[in-house]
Amino acid sequence: MQKPGAIKVDKIVLDCIDPAKLSDFYVKLLGWHKGYDTPDFVIIGSETGGIDIGFQKNLDYIPPVWPELEGKQQMMLHLDFYVPAGEHIEWVRYAIFSGARKADTQYSEDWTVMLDPEGHPFCLDSSG
Repeated sequence: MQKPGAIKVDKIVLDCIDPAKLSDFYVKLLGWHKGYDTPDFVIIGSETGGIDIGFQKNLDYIPPVWPELEGKQQMMLHLDFYVPAGEHIEWVRYAIFSGARKADTQYSEDWTVMLDPEGHPFCLDSSG
């Protein structure tokens, strides 16, 4: 079978308990804007386009354990955000100010693993 035409990633969707609250965190962190906005699903995007992030209500959502432990909820994906090396520490501070927390376990000085308000890991990466 021949592959159909072009395909692109449209959005990454995160399950969460409270889409409004979690999307507000990422809007503050990234400076993006809300597009589609309902109690059960919110999409945010950048003015410059690219991939959007969706937040889908799931009352059974269980935050992953970081770092991963056998038999515990595993991380399904994480988001990496590039930040300039000279601004890395400022971005970590701003993420904490915005509602994230720094993960207890870190593996590099070039990136910092953070946890959003519902426990999804994301990295502030200056190794780019």
